[in-house]
Order: sequence, then C-alpha cells, then structure tokens
Amino acid sequence: MKLIRIIHLLIILTFVGACKDDPKIQSGEIETPEISSISQKIYVPGQKMNISVLIDLSDRINPEKYPSPAMEFYMRDIGYLESVAKSMETHILNKKVLLIDDKIQVFIDPEPSDQSLNQKISELKVHFTRDNVTKESIINLSKNYGSISKLIYESAINDNNYVGSNVWGFFKNKVEDYCIDDSYRNILVILTDGYLYHKDAKMIEENRSSYIIPQSIKSNGLKNSDWQNIIKEKDFGFIVANDDLSNLEILVLGLNPVKGNPYEQDVLNFYWSKWFDEMKVKKYEIKQADLPTHMDKIIQDFILR
Repeated sequence: MKLIRIIHLLIILTFVGACKDDPKIQSGEIETPEISSISQKIYVPGQKMNISVLIDLSDRINPEKYPSPAMEFYMRDIGYLESVAKSMETHILNKKVLLIDDKIQVFIDPEPSDQSLNQKISELKVHFTRDNVTKESIINLSKNYGSISKLIYESAINDNNYVGSNVWGFFKNKVEDYCIDDSYRNILVILTDGYLYHKDAKMIEENRSSYIIPQSIKSNGLKNSDWQNIIKEKDFGFIVANDDLSNLEILVLGLNPVKGNPYEQDVLNFYWSKWFDEMKVKKYEIKQADLPTHMDKIIQDFILR
C-alpha cells in the first residue's frame, strides 16, 4: 500500500514539473483556446503542419456570369480561406513554443501578370517558428487571410481576363516541390468548381484528358444513370499527372456542377477521386460549394484530425 502511494506521488510531481518546464505556460505568451470535442479526440498538436491552398481563379468567380444570391462564390472562397487559417491558428496555439515549425501558403496557377497581385499572394506565405512566433502573429493570421484574399479576388474580377486555372499542370510540375516537405503533415486545399480547364493545358490521350468541362461530360454520354459503367468501360478520366503523392492529403472545396444533368456532381466526384487514387494521394475529401458557416466544421475536422 505504501509503495502504491509513493508511485502516485511520483506521478503527480512529474506532471507538475512538466507544467513548470513548459515555456508556453511559463511565458504566458500563448493561451490555448478551446477546440471542438470531435477535434480533441483525434487531434495531434505536436506534428508539424504544411498547408497549401491552390485557388482556381477562372471565370467561376465571376459574379455576373455565375450569380449566387445567397453568397457570391468568391466570397465563399474567402470564408473557406479564413477557416483554413483559423485551423492553423488553433494548431499552433495548442503546441509548445519549442515545437512550433509550421507553414501556410497560397498558390495561383498560372501566376497573375499583375505584380501587385503577386505581392499580395506572397504575403499569405507564412512560416511560423519558435524564433518568430508571437501571439499577435497567430491570432491575426485568419484576419490577414480574409482581407488579403478579398483584394486578390476583387482584382481578378475587375481585370475580367479569365484564362482558366492550370490545376493539372500544377500537379504535374509543382505540387511535389511546393506542397510536400519531409517530416511535415502536408495538406493541399483546392478551391474550385470541379471543372478543370486552362487554354495552354488541353491534352487528350485516348479517353483520358487534362481537363473536364460540362461539354466534355455531355459529349462522353455521362448524362444518365449508366454514367459509371460508361466511365469504367471506356476508361474516361484525367491523365495521371504524378506517380506518388502518398505524403499529401487533399481537401477539394467548392464543387458547383452545372444545372440540367442530375449526375454531373457524381461524374465530377468520380473523376477527381479516380485521379487522386491513381496518384496515390494519402487522404482526400471532395465537397460541394456551400456557405462558409456550414463548411467551417468540415475544414477544421479535416485539418485538425
């Protein structure tokens, strides 16, 4: 009995000592916020996070061409970006200062010709380390992401020169170098309506292509309940752009299928899922466009797993 009491005492003293040695608790610089019970059960705050966001700045964001009375699609994107940044805030605030080494960044492909716009994008590239982190820099992250991304979208809309988004080319030429770091948990968030198209990246190899648009879904006969059998029989899909993305997790947000084909959403989901599976993506989710208030939990649950 005495031995058990001694063991209990040693455990308590060890716990107290650990709290005293924690620089986060000692300095009082960073306070840990509450996180959802769902996130708490599966969240691992000690890991290093590398979050990238790829924005599709095609005409999908044009409020005149694709109006949305509930909330314009570019404003939904901004809300998604804020939720991604908030997830990073929560992640860092739940780490010991000595363990902070986390990255977040935004990409647009092709890069805008506007130098001022590129400067704004560069401001969204942040690397938090134990040497530069402050409580202010953390809690301002989502605010900055919201305000700067708003300027980026408004600039693209005012420019009114939509050439598409080279998502396929990004996966072929850039994703490994830009979005994957060894020893990090690598996450790529893609903001897109689900259609891939860029004027300089239109390739077809047998029944595979580097793009998908409503017209190609229609011409391939994928407008009835037999769409999945047709895809499998004819091997429709994206051309594989990368052999091994097993160290990458992907969250696709904003799918917005055109009206008139009840299977359009299913076809888009199938194309993306098949593509990710063939590129050996570690984990992925594909979500249809919704209001940021509804999408916030999905984003945080994916990132703070």
